[in-house]
Amino acid sequence: MSQAEDGNTVKIHYTGTLEDGSQFDSSEGRDPLEFTIGSGQVVPGFDAACQGMAVGEKKSVTLSPEEAYGEHNPEMVAEVDRAMMPDDLVPEIGLPMHASGPNGEMLNFVIIEFDDEKITVDGNAPLAGKRLTFDIEMVEIS
Repeated sequence: MSQAEDGNTVKIHYTGTLEDGSQFDSSEGRDPLEFTIGSGQVVPGFDAACQGMAVGEKKSVTLSPEEAYGEHNPEMVAEVDRAMMPDDLVPEIGLPMHASGPNGEMLNFVIIEFDDEKITVDGNAPLAGKRLTFDIEMVEIS
């Protein structure tokens, strides 16, 4: 039975949970996740966990923040004057927003706090700084 290695395209079923046991993502009820090992399509620790697996094999892995979405970076949190925001913005906690960076790149962030004067936004990935556990089942290797 062959094992998944760099360059293979794999299909896997997975369930991702946080340290408190709450589920943040799953392929349950959907097609398996398809990606090429070593291509950077998934976080490094997930990629590494799938290497060496055979079709039908199941495993559970826990990833440190460094192996997943990185540590939470306080420099990615900013307070913005409400006057700088669109007039029609109705802020709410968790509202995703987008802006163009200085080099034209798209910046994604969410509102984490607001009052009448300021809006605080966070540009970190939502799962940054968290340990993630994945239950993985290898479905196909090609």
